[in-house]
Amino acid sequence: MSDNDNGVSGFGWFLAGLGIGALVGVLYAPKAGKETRDDIVAGALDAKERAAVLAEQARERATALAGQGKQQVGEYVDRGKEYYDRGRTQWTQYVEKGKSLVHEQQEKVGAAIDAGKEAYVSTTTDKA
Repeated sequence: MSDNDNGVSGFGWFLAGLGIGALVGVLYAPKAGKETRDDIVAGALDAKERAAVLAEQARERATALAGQGKQQVGEYVDRGKEYYDRGRTQWTQYVEKGKSLVHEQQEKVGAAIDAGKEAYVSTTTDKA
């Protein structure tokens, strides 16, 4: 069972302390209420300007990184096409070489068959 039986969490106590601290800070501030509000508005405007500058810098950086990314992707695509073309050329060369080897073997087998036929015919005609 938890140590906090009344249902109020530590975060709730933190928020309550934060609110009380802010109230005490405003009540005992060395400036008048209008001056304090003006300072708060000035601080908020300054923060807004800084945020706008940072957002612009982030946008410029993102644009630059996107351009770099597009360039790298283009380079990888070009390299991939180059590898594809080289592989296709090699494959075509291998296929042509294979076809020529098969054709040579067919010619050799055909010549061997013809020689066998001639030998058979010459052997059978000489005996007759």
